[in-house]
Amino acid sequence: MNFIFDVGNVLVDYTPVVYLRSLFADESSVNKMLEVIYKSPEWLQMDEGILTHKEATEIYCSREPDYIAAIHKVMQNFDKTFTPLPETIKLLPRIKEAGHELYYLSNIHAEIRDILLENQDYFDLFKGGVFSCDINYIKPSPEIYRHLLTKYSLNPKDCIFFDDMEQNVKAAEKEGIKSILFKNADCILKFI
Repeated sequence: MNFIFDVGNVLVDYTPVVYLRSLFADESSVNKMLEVIYKSPEWLQMDEGILTHKEATEIYCSREPDYIAAIHKVMQNFDKTFTPLPETIKLLPRIKEAGHELYYLSNIHAEIRDILLENQDYFDLFKGGVFSCDINYIKPSPEIYRHLLTKYSLNPKDCIFFDDMEQNVKAAEKEGIKSILFKNADCILKFI
């Protein structure tokens, strides 16, 4: 069986609000930065590989000139948004030892991809995977699932996909991939 994992909120805890609260004492700044950065179309365009981190930062600053310092503060330290989820990470060697292969499939932009691959050694356990920024498609687009299957010659019937977003799970199922809505690491155990 091929185990395919989303990254955010499956392999790593992705908590922008917690991160923003570590940077700003007041909730109004937290909410403003959530709107300006994380809920912006540019955030998705970075995931798609259409915009670089630098280009998006420039757009944010030109759009919100009163918040330039805050925007730079968030964008210079955004890697602190991601911390490994130990309950999932500790299962990866067990999955491999049971004879299964590991793959990742994630919406992520290039700067975060590079930081994760450089600093999270559990990626060495993976046979491969796809980051959205590398192929200009994001989940739930069918092309991203098809790309992974084609790139590694995977039969969708031999795959199981774990993602924390229902729309991504449903899209994978449309491609014939058994998919599980990830709530916690317990949902993985019954498939090992």
